Amino acid sequence: CPGVCGCCWALRPRYKRLVDNIFPEDPEDGLVKANMEKLTFFALSAPEKLDRIAAYLSERLTRELNRHRYGYVCIAMEALEQLLLACSCQSINLLVESFLSTLRLLLEADRPHLHILATSFVKFANIEEDTASYHRSYDFFVSRFSEMCHSDHDDQDTRDKIRVSGIRGLQGVVRKTVDDELQVNIWEPRHMEQIVPALLVNLQQHTHTGSGSPAEQTEVCFRELLGRAAYGHINNAIRPVLMHLDSHSLWEGRSFAVQCFQIIMYSIPSQHSHLVIQQLLGHLDANSRSPAPVRAGIVEVLSGAAVIEATGSVGPTVLEVFNTLLRQLRQSVDYQLTGYYDNAGKHATTSAEEKTLQDAVIQTIGSFANTLPVYQRSEVMLFIMGKIPVPGIYPVFIFPAVLERIVSERYDSSNLLTALPSSFLEPLLSFTLMEDPEIRLLVLSILTSLIDRRHNAGRLTCASVAVDVAALELKEDRSSRQDNLFIRKHAQRLYRHVYLTCKEESSGRGHYQALFTLLAVVGLELANEEVVVDLIRLVLALQELALSNQERLSVFNRCGIHAVCAAFLHLLSQLGPPAALHHHVTQVKYHEVPRSTRESTVFRTFLPEGELKVGEAFLFVQSEISEALTGSSYSVHTERFNTPYTPQITDEDRLSKRKSIGDVVSMQIDMDPQYCPDAEQVPVCLSVCLSVCGEEEEEVRRKRMRVVERFQTAPFEEIAAHCGSKMSLLHAKLDQVFDLMVRSPPSPSGLSPPRSTPLYEMKFPDLCVY
Repeated sequence: CPGVCGCCWALRPRYKRLVDNIFPEDPEDGLVKANMEKLTFFALSAPEKLDRIAAYLSERLTRELNRHRYGYVCIAMEALEQLLLACSCQSINLLVESFLSTLRLLLEADRPHLHILATSFVKFANIEEDTASYHRSYDFFVSRFSEMCHSDHDDQDTRDKIRVSGIRGLQGVVRKTVDDELQVNIWEPRHMEQIVPALLVNLQQHTHTGSGSPAEQTEVCFRELLGRAAYGHINNAIRPVLMHLDSHSLWEGRSFAVQCFQIIMYSIPSQHSHLVIQQLLGHLDANSRSPAPVRAGIVEVLSGAAVIEATGSVGPTVLEVFNTLLRQLRQSVDYQLTGYYDNAGKHATTSAEEKTLQDAVIQTIGSFANTLPVYQRSEVMLFIMGKIPVPGIYPVFIFPAVLERIVSERYDSSNLLTALPSSFLEPLLSFTLMEDPEIRLLVLSILTSLIDRRHNAGRLTCASVAVDVAALELKEDRSSRQDNLFIRKHAQRLYRHVYLTCKEESSGRGHYQALFTLLAVVGLELANEEVVVDLIRLVLALQELALSNQERLSVFNRCGIHAVCAAFLHLLSQLGPPAALHHHVTQVKYHEVPRSTRESTVFRTFLPEGELKVGEAFLFVQSEISEALTGSSYSVHTERFNTPYTPQITDEDRLSKRKSIGDVVSMQIDMDPQYCPDAEQVPVCLSVCLSVCGEEEEEVRRKRMRVVERFQTAPFEEIAAHCGSKMSLLHAKLDQVFDLMVRSPPSPSGLSPPRSTPLYEMKFPDLCVY
């Protein structure tokens, strides 16, 4: 029998004998290298036998696997790997099918070390093939490698090895399929929903403990996956990330979600990054009914992602980012007022949670805005101002707070013509006249920050009539041509709002400090000879305003205005004008004012007892100021002192929603004795007029609400008939107007001339018509 077996073995094909010779008697001895070299040489010499060699090796591996002889299984797998690496690209297809079928056997086994052995797939994935093989399927490998990433083996080291093997296997599948159009589309949702969560689980649950840790391997694989994503694949790759963070409640922790999207933003091609922002914005809207910590986590992630995206390609998502964030800000205010973050009133929220969310939104807006070009930041701030709701419906303070956040972070306004265009400056100035004192103070701070390019405002908080300006170490520079154009274009509008803001009754110490700082910054940043003269004219006009009784200012307002005038002139006189001006300013006896009044002039809260009386010795004199500037470069403009500064009244004042007492008094009120027999009845008449005005405004508001309700609920035919009747009436009125326009004036004799035919009714010959 042994002879017969020997003869049979000798008659076997040579490739089988070569394969059998690589297996030692004891599997612990490992692969017989000399015989393996013979097998490799034979395979390269006769490449047509490769498929048979691979099939026989796979058969031997299967047999040893069924016999649980795992040492020989490892030897067979090692032999397959060496043959795979030694073959040329033209002949590799002969080996692949047997190789992949062998890997399937290993992955289907219930032995962890066999699963780890199946990572030989990575070596196969790194081999470039000349011809694609579209009949292969990698779905099984995606499923099994993803499952290995979720391993929960009891032994920590074994679990880490299995997970690392699964991660490397997924990395190999991605490399093998992502660039081959004939292979399975790895970017399909069914594959991404397996691959991405498998990677995120390891990125979340493990820390970087070494070069072979699951976390490090996951990050490498995740970056490679995203780096290979094309434009149409980004959404399929990001959607599973959002789903994973939702299902595992990872938004509230924030740190992992932020880390995850930082990897995403830095890995994908920069020209596609706006797609990630769009996904986050849509997810934020979809979670608008979620708890505040969840929304705050998404906003924080969006903040980091948007800043990274803006440094690459801004794209069309700029206004979309701000629009979504402002909408979330308004919804958060609604939730804060109602105490619930859903319409049904079942899920309660706290004011502290919503305030945290609002701060996160405001910080995100500021961070993103400061990555944009200066001209675009102005457009964004104008867009935000257009989103400020009607007073009385929402707390509008949060919206100017958004603008403050933008200008408080590295806002480079080197060219004020670009940073403060008319389209932005005019609405910003209009907010300085709003009723809410907090908004006025905030807008003054914003305006100062935009103009203060050398950051002098922080040094001016301690300014008074006694401080030495040299000790403040203020930064000055000669104004540029663009600065001169800016101040020439907008100076009168700026001075006018400063003048009108000083008259606001609800202004406090902070408002007058802010007004002084604004004037000081203008004097430091934009001052030339003409501007200095105009600023002095404005100060003299404010001083006259504080002395006048026509505006009915309170004692506090008058003290505040005097403080602004004294402190600003004291500062301005040391910034370049002749020493004679500073001498006149120091001669004004402000230090001899009683202590309570003097404290108010340096922005303290003490007030004088009784009426405020200011003598001539405590006032700045126009003639002496003009004389002090004579003989200098300022003398060319001193003739402007002959024209006192008077703010122009615009339509903005006439159409203002709020009327001051002076405006009410200036109305056409008949003060004859028959209406007010004695002076004591004047306040009664005034109060009656105020109540009537209030009733009229309330009636107008009710009429507007009725019109809105009619257009929302009435049938279309009724609305069309109503509008048609108004249109007929309008045409009738227009006909009357045209008739009056073309009618001849009355004759001195009293006889009306015959009516002439209106021009629009005349019929001209064709030759007369051009």
